[in-house]
Amino acid sequence: MKISGARTETFSAIRRRALADAAGVSAAPRGSVPVDKAGFLGLEPADLTPKVQAALQTLMSEVEDLRTEVSRLKYRLNEAETLADMDVLAPVLNRRAFLREVRRVSAFAQRYGSPASLVFFDLDNFKAVNDRFGHAAGDSALKAVAERLLANVRESDIVGRMGGDEFAVLLVQADKATAEMKGESLASAIRGVPVQFGEWSAPLHVSFGVREIEAGAEPEVSLAEADAAMFLKKRTRVNAG
Repeated sequence: MKISGARTETFSAIRRRALADAAGVSAAPRGSVPVDKAGFLGLEPADLTPKVQAALQTLMSEVEDLRTEVSRLKYRLNEAETLADMDVLAPVLNRRAFLREVRRVSAFAQRYGSPASLVFFDLDNFKAVNDRFGHAAGDSALKAVAERLLANVRESDIVGRMGGDEFAVLLVQADKATAEMKGESLASAIRGVPVQFGEWSAPLHVSFGVREIEAGAEPEVSLAEADAAMFLKKRTRVNAG
């Protein structure tokens, strides 16, 4: 904003005068373009008296401290964002973060026509584990499931816990047939080694359902359809048994 009758002073001149005042010296008028590093502060070589140099050293130290603090805050912010995405119990994504990834992969599929699928897992008779051996044993079982899923998928695949005893795996570059085979493989890995906690030791069993992600589909809808496929498969198996 312009003020009638006022003379505009450049920022560098104001800064030079403020530094000089803080150091107890007068600010010499600028006569030529500075040739040393003090030029970025608007100072001439003649201005660099011992007091000014001391003031500059203090200023540069404070700037460096500020940079360090900003880097520390950025690290803590990234760490907080990562923790916000993780499940509170198992080392996998929580439901919110997992659905965000489903949306991202769905958008990629829509743009490039690449297949992707969801595999939805549910532990069989998990309530009996909690009722008989306690929630600590149940937590141990959930952690074991998460770790076995993580150990048997590609780095590009994504594992999440949807809540309770439900997990989901997002398989990129995988159509429904491929996802069905992978689901069988993951189910075998889960039940392959018994989980032990105190006196309790037993193999874990899971049911799973598969849904290929359609381009542009809502993440919640795709997840619900994979859940429905899992429930249908579990009910069919129970009725057949």
